[in-house]
Amino acid sequence: MEKVFTNLTTGGPISVYVEDGKITRIRPLQVPEEDYPKAWVIEDKNGKKYSPPKAMRIAQNILAERNRLYSEDRILYPMKRVDWDPNGERNPQNRGKSGYVRISWDEAATLIANEINRLAPRDENGVFDGHAITAITGSHHNWGIVGYKMAPFGRFFSMLNFTPILDNPDSWEGWMWGAPHMWGFYWRLGQPEQFDLLPDAFKNTDMIVFWSNDPDSTHGIYSGQESNIWRVWLKEMGMKCVFIDPFYNYTNAVMDGTWFAPRPGTDTALAAAIAYQWIIDDTYDHFYIENRTIGFDEFKAYILGEEDGEPKTCEWAAEKTGIPARRIRALAKEWASKRVAIAGGVRGGEGSACRTAYGTEEARFIIALAAMQGFGKPGVSIWGTTMGAPADYTWFPGYAEPDSHMGKSRAANIKYAATNVTQRLYRLNYPEDIMEGKGEFIGDGFCGQSIDQQFNHHEYPIEGKIKMFWRYGGSFMGTMTDTNRYVQMYRHAGENQIDTVINQDCWFGGEAKYADLILPACTNLERNDLGEWSVGGGYTTHAEIGNNWRVIVREQKCVEPLGESKSDYEIFQEVAKKLGVWEQYTDGGKTEDEWAEAYWNISELSKRCSWEEFNKKGYYIVPVPEDYEEHPAFRWYYEGRDCDTQDYLNPKIKVENCMNTMEPTEHSKELGT
Repeated sequence: MEKVFTNLTTGGPISVYVEDGKITRIRPLQVPEEDYPKAWVIEDKNGKKYSPPKAMRIAQNILAERNRLYSEDRILYPMKRVDWDPNGERNPQNRGKSGYVRISWDEAATLIANEINRLAPRDENGVFDGHAITAITGSHHNWGIVGYKMAPFGRFFSMLNFTPILDNPDSWEGWMWGAPHMWGFYWRLGQPEQFDLLPDAFKNTDMIVFWSNDPDSTHGIYSGQESNIWRVWLKEMGMKCVFIDPFYNYTNAVMDGTWFAPRPGTDTALAAAIAYQWIIDDTYDHFYIENRTIGFDEFKAYILGEEDGEPKTCEWAAEKTGIPARRIRALAKEWASKRVAIAGGVRGGEGSACRTAYGTEEARFIIALAAMQGFGKPGVSIWGTTMGAPADYTWFPGYAEPDSHMGKSRAANIKYAATNVTQRLYRLNYPEDIMEGKGEFIGDGFCGQSIDQQFNHHEYPIEGKIKMFWRYGGSFMGTMTDTNRYVQMYRHAGENQIDTVINQDCWFGGEAKYADLILPACTNLERNDLGEWSVGGGYTTHAEIGNNWRVIVREQKCVEPLGESKSDYEIFQEVAKKLGVWEQYTDGGKTEDEWAEAYWNISELSKRCSWEEFNKKGYYIVPVPEDYEEHPAFRWYYEGRDCDTQDYLNPKIKVENCMNTMEPTEHSKELGT
């Protein structure tokens, strides 16, 4: 007999069909038509109205989740490297070469607990000193508030007081490190808010410049194919589209836009030449520049060559970009004559151009171009074309929600707590630091507390050197640069060698075979959880505006975990039992279902739908309010008002936005931004 379960993935919500304990097929979440609430309606400048289809448009790759679940690369049993002996020779030089022997969960947990007890002594109060232990997760290989990395991983390692490895924001490096100094504030880690930019574009925008952006391929990050229909509508209404990309990308193939192909890494030169043309033609917004920005005179002097003797003319840019000067000039003139949305990446930022060398300047110049044309006025925005739909903003936690959003709820206990250890490693250079036994770096990775975090200085070691490394989730090999460095680190022998390497994952990725102990984790199709489609929380709050329908999903265990794989929460419990801290780790023995219910009940949506109803149906679609009011991103700033978008209005995510006062911060004054 066929059973149908609901679940949630990185690419959208799904219905999972199971027969005789095995998944037979996966489809986008199947919702009866009567379960859909009233759809939002957007009217374009010609009076035509648009509403989304009653369907969930997930990412194409998610239709292959069944194949991924039953992949021959699944890790099914705990394993130990044959020539790793914690009481004798550890042979780090053989990592990646040696074979493995299957062991029991009890043996695996005992070996790990013994190593932790050896490396992380406890004081008289039972507090671990785990400075010799480090750990880091991969990104987004599963989904869920309870069972994903910010919950079980963060809770376990913060209990040990480990040495964290700080992530670099490799999806939008240039926007993280460059854009805050142009904005003068740090909210959203450099990227601009996207609220209500879909209706704003339909009503007011004349042209969209897709700059390093291929949204039909990249799906608005987690929103699947939800925004594809928006670009179909844009084409139907005759929206002028320009694509700046060395590659004739897939979105351009559909939209049939005007294509500019700069040499990779020369985007800033192209932007500078556009700014030059606007200055000499006097086609920039003087009111905005004089009343909403500071530092334009210095910027203008640089563009005109008064600072360095090199005017940033279209001919100058042509030599660097490979684009003829006449085409650059034509683009600048047409741009100045229209109200333009710059799609500088799927979320406004995040395009590949910001990941190149000096990608900071590409991000800064996109902001400068938007400002020169009156950023925030109707139709003038930085909009990735994948976000900005009307939505209900009632709060529901994401898997990376800041602790402060949880109030004093008991559910907050599973969140990532602070570590007492002061030393830090950095994802881009920790192999060298560990092998050399010393290192230093600047910046805190995800700098969401202040601009000044980018300049914080870190040294390693402070408390002591790393002797245990716990890799969790997807492999960095194939996603980071020069990954032979990781191999060298794993195999490094001598004074600075890592004694114990643990890899916890669902699949044999590139790094699993370099571990001493391998722990099989199950997927979210094999455990219970809950989560919201596309909303990670944390610094990417309100990503639901990338969807046509806001959906919260009860992730239901569809099949039993394959082999002896366990959920991440269960894996950490196994070790916590051996360490004698199981009660503390589980908050008195809470199950995954009890955590899930606790999270639901602290959300504001629990006032509309009971846990029992949500748990039974498997999803809740949040309707857009009947009296919905549009508050397009940065319109408030253009009009000289206090911020009125959800980033500021929602009390659970309200921040001290320095732009709210219309006054630059002291730091931004120093930077001339």
